[in-house]
Amino acid sequence: MEGQLQRTLGENLKAVRVERGLSQEGLAELLGVHRTYASSIERGERNMSLKRVEWLADILGVDPLALLTPPRKGPSLPAPRGRA
Repeated sequence: MEGQLQRTLGENLKAVRVERGLSQEGLAELLGVHRTYASSIERGERNMSLKRVEWLADILGVDPLALLTPPRKGPSLPAPRGRA
């Protein structure tokens, strides 16, 4: 299971990038890093510090935990309804 959190971060970063219609080059420009660095994060090859994860989440406007949480498998459940 070694490196699983790095892979999860990479998968979630890629999902955010694709959702926003960014290329890897566009993501790298947004982050102010080289394209190969952004790509290596997506592939789960970078062992990022918690400070760096916070930095990444801040730029993307997402919760840092969302980047570190494995995506749910299977059909998604509907959002819970509020009490009336």
